[in-house]
Amino acid sequence: MDVKGYLEFARSVARTATLLQAGFTPNGIRTAVAAGEIRRRRHGVVALPGARRDFVAAVLANGMLTCASAAPFHGMWRLHEPERLHLLCAHGSAPGVVIHRSSLVPSEFPRPVAGLTDTLLHALRCLPPVDAAVMVESALQQGRTSLDYLRQRLPGNRNGAARAVLDLVDGTADSAIEVVARLLFRSQGIYTQTQVYLPGIGFVDFLLEGFVIVEIDGSTHLERVQVKKDRGRNNASTLTGYAVLRYGYHDVVHNPQKVVDEVRQVLRGRAIR
Repeated sequence: MDVKGYLEFARSVARTATLLQAGFTPNGIRTAVAAGEIRRRRHGVVALPGARRDFVAAVLANGMLTCASAAPFHGMWRLHEPERLHLLCAHGSAPGVVIHRSSLVPSEFPRPVAGLTDTLLHALRCLPPVDAAVMVESALQQGRTSLDYLRQRLPGNRNGAARAVLDLVDGTADSAIEVVARLLFRSQGIYTQTQVYLPGIGFVDFLLEGFVIVEIDGSTHLERVQVKKDRGRNNASTLTGYAVLRYGYHDVVHNPQKVVDEVRQVLRGRAIR
């Protein structure tokens, strides 16, 4: 593997000290720079042309992406893109960056991304509860962590708020927006069942108070085959005596009060006819 190949493996950027530890020589690094295969970002840091800005920022700060900033690289859902970069740094700081200090597990060296456990623990301590719950639910769905494992790593009173977020997670959601919807309904005191199988209808995203079906539509629900399937399920639901409401991402995230009001209207039996 040459220097360029190693940087591709390392997510496009690395410290020259890391390259030297990997067995590359100073002359080999200089040759790659002279050939334009890699670029010096500052003394001691080199990167591929077009390297991701967040990776470069992490290495320049002698840190690693973590919390919400690391979610996509672990294949986890993320409700919102963070306004500021979240980095795990053992020491030092960087302007405009959220710094996390504690680390329990090794990272996937030399890639500048904190390990999954650290990423989740940082999210639980740092993000709004719903955002953190979305990330944990995603990892739980993939079988890459457990609630007991995370609880054991959040001891003491100072981690009480983080442990409380774990109570919001149950591993039943198929998407980030389903986590948000579940928490929205339950926060309103609505009896909420998730991923319920109904004979003649199939699995539904939510069954509220035993008779209101709520489906959360992603982009696939706009496809012709899915539209036809949804129409058939809606008809079967109505004929079986259920009320059906459908919502998308924008409804649940940006207009939750409208969603709650409409659900309550149906629950009170005052849906517009």
